[in-house]
Amino acid sequence: MLNLMEIPQKAKPLHPNLSVPRDGWGRPLVVPEGGGKPKGHTRTTTFIDCIEDKSNLIDWQGRMVLMGATKRADLLDKARDLDPDDSADKKTLNLLVEQAKDAAGANDKSRKGTYLHDLSEYVDRGDPLPKAISGADLDDMAAYMMATAPLKVVAIEQFVIVPELSAGGTFDRLSYYEGPGPDGRPIKGNFITDTKTGSIEYGKLKMAAQLAVYSRGKLYDHTLFPVDADDKAAIKEWKKQEFTAEQAAQAYSPLPPVNQDWGIIVHLPAGTGTCDLYWADLRIGWAMANLALTIRQARSTKGALKPFVMQTTGTEVASSSQGV
Repeated sequence: MLNLMEIPQKAKPLHPNLSVPRDGWGRPLVVPEGGGKPKGHTRTTTFIDCIEDKSNLIDWQGRMVLMGATKRADLLDKARDLDPDDSADKKTLNLLVEQAKDAAGANDKSRKGTYLHDLSEYVDRGDPLPKAISGADLDDMAAYMMATAPLKVVAIEQFVIVPELSAGGTFDRLSYYEGPGPDGRPIKGNFITDTKTGSIEYGKLKMAAQLAVYSRGKLYDHTLFPVDADDKAAIKEWKKQEFTAEQAAQAYSPLPPVNQDWGIIVHLPAGTGTCDLYWADLRIGWAMANLALTIRQARSTKGALKPFVMQTTGTEVASSSQGV
């Protein structure tokens, strides 16, 4: 029987991963490689989001709002006199929508997923699991441990930047694997590994793109440019600072050699006591990431529409009158 309380230590972080400062849109603020002022970088998941078909998600969210409203009639009372076109009322309505979704349990899976991610860190760091863990969670962690046994965790939760995309994010794991590859032939090396606790029926291209971006990232140590990430005034002043190229270079370091053709998805559906591994084709994923870059750049294209102007000269008016 597996003893999850006596797991050997597997990994230590490559760099400390304290809170990364962010701007008002939640984007990580990063000092560019060549130096200069801190610049907002798009989160990796946001960057590749444009390639995903969100129709199912939008429909699901609409259903959750409606179900939440049946449980929280007070939200309807608060929304009744608000104007959806008024800037101030929009914010209030958005807040009420989130409260309705929460009342319907729309955020339960997300919170559960975050919790399982936290528990998996205990496993991979070799730390004892919390004493208050439920039986179902223990089953999930046992399944996780068995499925990931072929993987040796090299690094956990590392923040990386991909300068050519102006994107950054934190990957779950860097894992060493040696054994049969996706085509059955022997393969070995370090692989970006990401854990998913929800359905993987949709979003396969997005998953591959996410891991592909991480695999091409550079480690970024933001602690070399200290600022209180929770102090908005401090961040405002910090954003005005100019950093030299020499200072910036110290914050960037390469990942250990990592496979950029294949990554690994760890599918740990919450509460099922099952866990399965999948190969993610990062060649397809990187093509999708570059497509996302093209789409994002294209959004700034101007001139697609022009005003329809009818202008007649004096001569044209006279000719028209004579014709009548």
